[in-house]
Amino acid sequence: MPNPLSPAAPRLLDPAQTAARLPYPALIRELERLLGDGAVQVPPRLVQPMAGGASLFVMPALDARIAMTKLITFTPGNAGSGRPAIQGDVVVFDVATGERTLVLDGPTVTARRTAAVSVLAAQRLAPCPRGPALILGAGVQGQSHLQAFAQCLGINEFFIASRTEASAKHLAAYAQSLGLQATVVNDADAVLALCPVAVTCTPATEVVLRALPRPDGFIAAVGAFTPHMAELSQAVCHFFAMHGTVVVDTADARHEAGELLQAGLDVSRFATLADVVRDENFQTSGPVLFKSCGWAGWDLAAARTASGQTP
Repeated sequence: MPNPLSPAAPRLLDPAQTAARLPYPALIRELERLLGDGAVQVPPRLVQPMAGGASLFVMPALDARIAMTKLITFTPGNAGSGRPAIQGDVVVFDVATGERTLVLDGPTVTARRTAAVSVLAAQRLAPCPRGPALILGAGVQGQSHLQAFAQCLGINEFFIASRTEASAKHLAAYAQSLGLQATVVNDADAVLALCPVAVTCTPATEVVLRALPRPDGFIAAVGAFTPHMAELSQAVCHFFAMHGTVVVDTADARHEAGELLQAGLDVSRFATLADVVRDENFQTSGPVLFKSCGWAGWDLAAARTASGQTP
Protein backbone atom coordinates (compact mmCIF):
# COMPACT_ATOMS: atom_id res chain seq x y z
CA MET A 1 0.00 0.00 0.00
CA PRO A 2 1.23 3.56 -0.61
CA ASN A 3 3.26 5.23 2.11
CA PRO A 4 1.17 8.10 3.54
CA LEU A 5 4.36 10.00 4.39
CA SER A 6 5.63 9.94 0.81
CA PRO A 7 5.38 13.30 -0.99
CA ALA A 8 2.77 13.59 -3.69
CA ALA A 9 4.00 13.13 -7.24
CA PRO A 10 4.88 16.46 -8.86
CA ARG A 11 2.68 17.86 -11.56
CA LEU A 12 4.33 17.16 -14.89
CA LEU A 13 3.15 19.72 -17.45
CA ASP A 14 3.39 19.31 -21.21
CA PRO A 15 4.15 22.28 -23.53
CA ALA A 16 0.52 23.39 -23.84
CA GLN A 17 -0.10 23.11 -20.10
CA THR A 18 3.14 24.98 -19.38
CA ALA A 19 2.17 27.79 -21.77
CA ALA A 20 -1.26 28.05 -20.16
CA ARG A 21 0.43 28.64 -16.79
CA LEU A 22 2.57 31.45 -18.25
CA PRO A 23 0.29 34.16 -19.69
CA TYR A 24 2.49 37.00 -20.88
CA PRO A 25 0.98 39.83 -18.79
CA ALA A 26 1.33 37.85 -15.56
CA LEU A 27 4.83 36.71 -16.48
CA ILE A 28 5.96 40.27 -17.22
CA ARG A 29 4.61 41.46 -13.87
CA GLU A 30 6.49 38.67 -12.14
CA LEU A 31 9.72 39.59 -13.92
CA GLU A 32 9.40 43.10 -12.49
CA ARG A 33 8.66 41.78 -9.00
CA LEU A 34 11.61 39.40 -9.12
CA LEU A 35 14.04 42.23 -9.91
CA GLY A 36 12.99 43.89 -6.65
CA ASP A 37 13.07 40.73 -4.50
CA GLY A 38 16.12 40.69 -2.23
CA ALA A 39 15.64 36.99 -1.44
CA VAL A 40 16.41 35.91 -5.01
CA GLN A 41 19.66 33.99 -5.46
CA VAL A 42 20.98 33.11 -8.93
CA PRO A 43 24.35 31.35 -9.09
CA PRO A 44 26.25 31.24 -12.38
CA ARG A 45 24.85 28.77 -14.85
CA LEU A 46 26.85 25.76 -15.96
CA VAL A 47 27.30 25.44 -19.71
CA GLN A 48 28.92 22.14 -20.65
CA PRO A 49 29.96 21.73 -24.30
CA MET A 50 28.89 18.51 -25.99
CA ALA A 51 29.72 16.88 -29.30
CA GLY A 52 28.65 18.55 -32.52
CA GLY A 53 28.48 22.07 -31.12
CA ALA A 54 25.70 21.24 -28.65
CA SER A 55 25.63 22.33 -25.00
CA LEU A 56 24.15 21.15 -21.71
CA PHE A 57 22.80 23.96 -19.51
CA VAL A 58 22.23 23.65 -15.75
CA MET A 59 20.57 26.82 -14.43
CA PRO A 60 19.51 26.97 -10.74
CA ALA A 61 17.82 29.84 -8.88
CA LEU A 62 15.79 30.26 -5.70
CA ASP A 63 13.95 32.71 -3.49
CA ALA A 64 12.43 32.44 -0.01
CA ARG A 65 9.66 30.07 -1.16
CA ILE A 66 10.74 28.02 -4.16
CA ALA A 67 13.88 26.70 -5.76
CA MET A 68 14.18 25.62 -9.36
CA THR A 69 16.66 24.25 -11.83
CA LYS A 70 16.38 24.42 -15.57
CA LEU A 71 18.13 21.47 -17.20
CA ILE A 72 18.19 21.75 -20.98
CA THR A 73 20.24 20.89 -24.03
CA PHE A 74 20.86 23.29 -26.88
CA THR A 75 21.53 21.47 -30.15
CA PRO A 76 21.84 23.94 -33.05
CA GLY A 77 22.40 21.02 -35.43
CA ASN A 78 18.73 20.14 -35.05
CA ALA A 79 17.71 23.11 -37.19
CA GLY A 80 15.62 21.88 -40.09
CA SER A 81 15.45 18.33 -38.75
CA GLY A 82 12.05 18.55 -37.11
CA ARG A 83 13.67 18.18 -33.69
CA PRO A 84 13.73 21.23 -31.42
CA ALA A 85 17.04 22.98 -30.77
CA ILE A 86 16.19 23.31 -27.05
CA GLN A 87 14.97 20.32 -25.02
CA GLY A 88 14.65 19.70 -21.30
CA ASP A 89 12.72 20.57 -18.15
CA VAL A 90 12.34 23.11 -15.37
CA VAL A 91 12.03 21.36 -12.00
CA VAL A 92 10.45 23.35 -9.15
CA PHE A 93 10.91 22.59 -5.43
CA ASP A 94 9.29 23.88 -2.26
CA VAL A 95 12.02 25.48 -0.13
CA ALA A 96 10.31 24.74 3.21
CA THR A 97 9.75 21.02 2.61
CA GLY A 98 12.26 20.21 -0.12
CA GLU A 99 9.49 18.56 -2.13
CA ARG A 100 9.51 18.61 -5.92
CA THR A 101 6.20 20.26 -6.75
CA LEU A 102 6.19 20.98 -10.47
CA VAL A 103 7.97 20.01 -13.67
CA LEU A 104 7.56 22.47 -16.55
CA ASP A 105 8.44 22.01 -20.20
CA GLY A 106 11.87 23.64 -20.58
CA PRO A 107 11.61 24.88 -24.18
CA THR A 108 8.23 26.48 -23.48
CA VAL A 109 9.55 28.24 -20.39
CA THR A 110 12.61 29.44 -22.34
CA ALA A 111 10.54 30.75 -25.23
CA ARG A 112 7.94 32.55 -23.16
CA ARG A 113 10.20 34.07 -20.54
CA THR A 114 12.63 35.30 -23.22
CA ALA A 115 9.84 37.00 -25.14
CA ALA A 116 8.43 38.44 -21.91
CA VAL A 117 11.83 39.92 -21.04
CA SER A 118 12.00 41.50 -24.51
CA VAL A 119 8.53 42.99 -24.00
CA LEU A 120 9.47 44.38 -20.59
CA ALA A 121 12.57 45.97 -22.12
CA ALA A 122 10.52 47.41 -25.00
CA GLN A 123 7.89 48.79 -22.63
CA ARG A 124 10.57 50.61 -20.67
CA LEU A 125 13.01 51.55 -23.43
CA ALA A 126 11.53 51.53 -26.94
CA PRO A 127 10.94 55.04 -28.34
CA CYS A 128 8.15 53.74 -30.60
CA PRO A 129 6.98 50.37 -29.20
CA ARG A 130 3.86 49.93 -31.36
CA GLY A 131 5.81 48.84 -34.44
CA PRO A 132 5.74 47.70 -37.17
CA ALA A 133 8.17 45.01 -36.04
CA LEU A 134 10.84 43.02 -37.84
CA ILE A 135 11.42 39.45 -36.65
CA LEU A 136 14.62 37.75 -37.76
CA GLY A 137 14.30 34.05 -37.14
CA ALA A 138 11.06 32.14 -37.64
CA GLY A 139 11.53 29.35 -35.12
CA VAL A 140 10.14 28.94 -31.61
CA GLN A 141 11.57 32.24 -30.40
CA GLY A 142 10.26 34.04 -33.46
CA GLN A 143 6.76 32.76 -32.76
CA SER A 144 6.88 33.57 -29.04
CA HIS A 145 8.09 37.11 -29.74
CA LEU A 146 5.38 37.62 -32.33
CA GLN A 147 2.75 36.49 -29.82
CA ALA A 148 4.12 38.63 -27.00
CA PHE A 149 4.70 41.74 -29.12
CA ALA A 150 1.18 41.55 -30.53
CA GLN A 151 -0.51 40.88 -27.21
CA CYS A 152 1.48 43.18 -24.94
CA LEU A 153 2.80 45.94 -27.19
CA GLY A 154 -0.20 46.12 -29.52
CA ILE A 155 1.88 45.58 -32.65
CA ASN A 156 -0.28 44.37 -35.53
CA GLU A 157 2.15 44.50 -38.47
CA PHE A 158 5.19 42.25 -38.79
CA PHE A 159 7.96 41.65 -41.31
CA ILE A 160 9.53 38.20 -41.04
CA ALA A 161 12.95 37.10 -42.27
CA SER A 162 14.42 33.62 -41.97
CA ARG A 163 17.20 31.49 -43.43
CA THR A 164 14.50 29.34 -45.02
CA GLU A 165 11.54 30.79 -46.88
CA ALA A 166 9.31 27.92 -45.76
CA SER A 167 9.74 28.70 -42.07
CA ALA A 168 9.18 32.40 -42.69
CA LYS A 169 5.97 31.65 -44.59
CA HIS A 170 4.82 29.33 -41.80
CA LEU A 171 5.26 32.05 -39.18
CA ALA A 172 3.58 34.61 -41.44
CA ALA A 173 0.61 32.30 -41.88
CA TYR A 174 0.42 31.86 -38.11
CA ALA A 175 0.44 35.64 -37.66
CA GLN A 176 -2.32 36.03 -40.22
CA SER A 177 -4.38 33.39 -38.39
CA LEU A 178 -4.26 35.74 -35.39
CA GLY A 179 -5.59 38.61 -37.49
CA LEU A 180 -2.18 40.27 -37.83
CA GLN A 181 -0.48 41.63 -40.94
CA ALA A 182 2.66 39.67 -41.83
CA THR A 183 5.02 39.95 -44.78
CA VAL A 184 7.91 37.62 -45.60
CA VAL A 185 11.06 39.53 -46.58
CA ASN A 186 14.37 38.41 -48.03
CA ASP A 187 16.46 41.46 -47.10
CA ALA A 188 16.16 42.25 -43.40
CA ASP A 189 18.65 45.11 -43.65
CA ALA A 190 16.47 46.91 -46.20
CA VAL A 191 13.29 46.48 -44.14
CA LEU A 192 14.82 47.71 -40.86
CA ALA A 193 14.25 51.30 -41.98
CA LEU A 194 10.49 50.62 -41.87
CA CYS A 195 10.51 49.08 -38.40
CA PRO A 196 11.01 50.93 -35.12
CA VAL A 197 10.98 47.55 -33.35
CA ALA A 198 13.07 44.52 -34.27
CA VAL A 199 14.13 41.27 -32.65
CA THR A 200 16.90 38.91 -33.71
CA CYS A 201 16.18 35.37 -32.53
CA THR A 202 18.24 33.15 -34.81
CA PRO A 203 20.67 30.32 -33.94
CA ALA A 204 23.36 33.06 -34.06
CA THR A 205 25.73 31.07 -36.23
CA GLU A 206 26.28 34.12 -38.42
CA VAL A 207 25.60 37.87 -38.50
CA VAL A 208 22.06 38.51 -39.72
CA LEU A 209 21.72 42.28 -39.30
CA ARG A 210 24.17 44.86 -40.62
CA ALA A 211 21.91 47.86 -41.26
CA LEU A 212 22.01 50.79 -38.85
CA PRO A 213 18.84 51.40 -36.84
CA ARG A 214 16.34 54.20 -37.25
CA PRO A 215 16.76 57.15 -34.86
CA ASP A 216 13.72 55.83 -32.98
CA GLY A 217 14.72 52.18 -33.33
CA PHE A 218 14.67 49.45 -30.67
CA ILE A 219 16.37 46.12 -31.30
CA ALA A 220 16.19 43.15 -28.94
CA ALA A 221 19.06 40.77 -29.74
CA VAL A 222 18.29 37.43 -28.08
CA GLY A 223 19.79 34.68 -30.23
CA ALA A 224 23.45 34.94 -29.16
CA PHE A 225 24.25 33.96 -25.58
CA THR A 226 27.95 32.99 -25.62
CA PRO A 227 31.08 35.03 -26.42
CA HIS A 228 31.44 33.20 -29.74
CA MET A 229 27.92 33.83 -31.06
CA ALA A 230 26.74 36.97 -32.85
CA GLU A 231 23.70 38.19 -34.77
CA LEU A 232 24.59 41.88 -35.13
CA SER A 233 27.61 43.24 -36.97
CA GLN A 234 30.35 44.95 -35.01
CA ALA A 235 29.58 48.20 -36.84
CA VAL A 236 25.97 48.08 -35.61
CA CYS A 237 27.12 47.48 -32.03
CA HIS A 238 29.58 50.39 -32.20
CA PHE A 239 26.83 52.63 -33.60
CA PHE A 240 24.53 51.88 -30.66
CA ALA A 241 27.36 52.40 -28.17
CA MET A 242 28.37 55.75 -29.69
CA HIS A 243 25.05 57.21 -30.83
CA GLY A 244 22.36 55.43 -28.86
CA THR A 245 21.68 53.43 -25.70
CA VAL A 246 22.76 49.87 -24.89
CA VAL A 247 21.07 47.90 -22.10
CA VAL A 248 21.87 44.28 -21.21
CA ASP A 249 19.55 41.85 -19.46
CA THR A 250 21.91 41.12 -16.54
CA ALA A 251 25.47 41.77 -15.40
CA ASP A 252 26.36 38.26 -16.63
CA ALA A 253 26.31 39.73 -20.13
CA ARG A 254 29.81 41.07 -19.46
CA HIS A 255 31.13 37.62 -20.34
CA GLU A 256 28.23 36.29 -22.47
CA ALA A 257 27.18 39.07 -24.89
CA GLY A 258 28.93 37.80 -28.00
CA GLU A 259 28.24 40.73 -30.33
CA LEU A 260 29.33 43.35 -27.81
CA LEU A 261 32.42 41.43 -26.74
CA GLN A 262 33.50 40.75 -30.31
CA ALA A 263 33.10 44.48 -31.02
CA GLY A 264 35.59 45.17 -28.23
CA LEU A 265 33.07 47.05 -26.07
CA ASP A 266 33.25 47.23 -22.29
CA VAL A 267 29.97 45.51 -21.46
CA SER A 268 30.28 46.29 -17.75
CA ARG A 269 29.58 49.97 -18.48
CA PHE A 270 26.08 49.29 -19.84
CA ALA A 271 22.99 49.43 -17.67
CA THR A 272 21.07 46.24 -16.90
CA LEU A 273 17.33 45.67 -17.10
CA ALA A 274 17.25 45.72 -13.30
CA ASP A 275 18.75 49.22 -13.37
CA VAL A 276 15.99 50.29 -15.77
CA VAL A 277 13.16 48.75 -13.74
CA ARG A 278 14.41 50.22 -10.47
CA ASP A 279 14.80 53.73 -11.90
CA GLU A 280 11.50 55.19 -13.05
CA ASN A 281 13.43 58.13 -14.50
CA PHE A 282 15.90 56.05 -16.53
CA GLN A 283 16.84 58.07 -19.59
CA THR A 284 17.69 56.83 -23.08
CA SER A 285 19.10 58.71 -26.03
CA GLY A 286 18.92 57.73 -29.67
CA PRO A 287 18.16 54.19 -30.80
CA VAL A 288 18.16 51.45 -28.18
CA LEU A 289 19.82 48.04 -28.26
CA PHE A 290 18.65 45.53 -25.67
CA LYS A 291 21.08 42.63 -25.52
CA SER A 292 19.55 39.56 -23.87
CA CYS A 293 21.70 36.55 -22.98
CA GLY A 294 19.37 34.64 -20.67
CA TRP A 295 19.44 34.17 -16.91
CA ALA A 296 18.07 31.60 -14.49
CA GLY A 297 16.32 34.44 -12.67
CA TRP A 298 13.98 34.77 -15.63
CA ASP A 299 13.19 31.05 -15.32
CA LEU A 300 12.57 31.52 -11.60
CA ALA A 301 10.03 34.23 -12.46
CA ALA A 302 8.35 31.75 -14.79
CA ALA A 303 8.37 29.07 -12.08
CA ARG A 304 6.82 31.54 -9.62
CA THR A 305 4.14 32.45 -12.16
CA ALA A 306 3.35 28.85 -13.06
CA SER A 307 3.18 27.68 -9.46
CA GLY A 308 1.37 30.70 -8.07
CA GLN A 309 4.21 31.26 -5.61
CA THR A 310 4.52 35.03 -5.83
CA PRO A 311 5.69 37.23 -2.94
